[in-house]
Amino acid sequence: MIAIPYLTALTTYFSYGLLFAFGQFRDFFRKLFDWCTASNLQGYAPICLGLEDFYIRRLYLRIQDCFGRPISSAPDSWFDVVERYSNDNNKTLKRTEKISRCLNLGSYNYLGFAAADEYCTPRVIETLRSYSPSTCSSRVDGGTTALHNDLEEKVASFIRKPAAIVFGMGYVTNSAILPVLMGKGSLIISDSLNHNSIVNGARGSGATIRVFQHNIPAHLEEVLREQIAEGQPRTHRPWKKIIVIVEGIYSMEGELCKLPEIIAVCKKYKAYTYLDEAHSIGAVGKSGRGVSELLGVDTSDVDIMMGTFTKSFGSCGGYIAGSKELIKYLKYTCPAHLYATSISPPAAQQIISSIKVLLGEDGSNRGAKKLTQIRENSNFFRTELQKMGFEVLGDNDSPVMPIMLYNPAKIPAFSRECLKQNVAVVTVAFPATPLLLARARICISASHSREDLIKALEVISRVGDLVGIKYFPADPLKEQQHGKNVKFD
Repeated sequence: MIAIPYLTALTTYFSYGLLFAFGQFRDFFRKLFDWCTASNLQGYAPICLGLEDFYIRRLYLRIQDCFGRPISSAPDSWFDVVERYSNDNNKTLKRTEKISRCLNLGSYNYLGFAAADEYCTPRVIETLRSYSPSTCSSRVDGGTTALHNDLEEKVASFIRKPAAIVFGMGYVTNSAILPVLMGKGSLIISDSLNHNSIVNGARGSGATIRVFQHNIPAHLEEVLREQIAEGQPRTHRPWKKIIVIVEGIYSMEGELCKLPEIIAVCKKYKAYTYLDEAHSIGAVGKSGRGVSELLGVDTSDVDIMMGTFTKSFGSCGGYIAGSKELIKYLKYTCPAHLYATSISPPAAQQIISSIKVLLGEDGSNRGAKKLTQIRENSNFFRTELQKMGFEVLGDNDSPVMPIMLYNPAKIPAFSRECLKQNVAVVTVAFPATPLLLARARICISASHSREDLIKALEVISRVGDLVGIKYFPADPLKEQQHGKNVKFD
């Protein structure tokens, strides 16, 4: 739960209201002008219509230079950002030949494997020579190589589950799996802040969906008890099956899931547990095995474990790990396995090699050093930001740390000022977050040196003073807030 000071909430609402009013005013004259000059549409309705179109034209396009910035190097601790310019007030952006060398605080390169690695890179290059960039086929046709089988065995062993299945895209792992597992007569209970891939997968399943308050096991139990008592809508028959879906680290909040408590509730009511470890696998835990290892949860207590290879392993794709019966069923029924092109062989080799580094199978202790470094870097950076007076979400050990911006004018201001000082950050606003809760999301990497982090802190502190986003006193010993707050889930 985020507490917003009344003044901040008021000014944020006023800013959005002003933008909306001016946007509607301009749209009125636009329609008037189009009515006078436009040709006959011959019965066709506008293909882009509604609030989303208005939001894109009147709000997003004004600041689109803060998003989708192209890069021209590997997403290491420092990378090259291609400079762009606009001649039409940001409606279109054109790339230049100029680049800026920037400190990377936006990429999901948690363990530093996205850059050239002494163990992984030579093996990936050799795989490219031996196979190809793509299998050009689905897994059930000609798209399964020895690497894919090795990868699934390696993932299952690493996750400590009997079996695993891998896919070429992390988003599809959730959105394609849930409609296979759940259907009419089933119940999905989802955390209110789950990722969009989970939301869309749940909607596509046809199952009944209920939401519990973010990371609150007591409310989960209340929802479970109520739904079991009521049964299916109209008929009140017992549910065919119930599944509870949570994330290991919530990508927009940086919070760790209260997994032990949630599993206890699920066991009590005989509900399946689905754990999305996209941002936690590889990044937390003594050996990088995610929140289950960090929080001391036996993986046998988690029925379905999902994760991606894009964050900690420097590759692409995702996986589902579970019982042999479950994985066998998915290989027969999941459209992402049956119809989609299989994961690229070089990408598969990258994942295998990075897991070997984590486990020390490369003959070194670099994996253990990376895990120690990401934990130390994350906790150091979070602590220093809080000391400066920023409102930082999330828990210790999490490499994801959102800095709250709130006001829409502060989104482009923070992003542009950081870029001017060669620090690349990611800003996030509606619809990815609630309207009032815009933020900058910092992602820390094991490849960041202490000097990198100190430079980033200096820049962010200066920009924070300039933009006015230090909502708390800089002295951590002082009382942070005296006034009343407006609370939002």
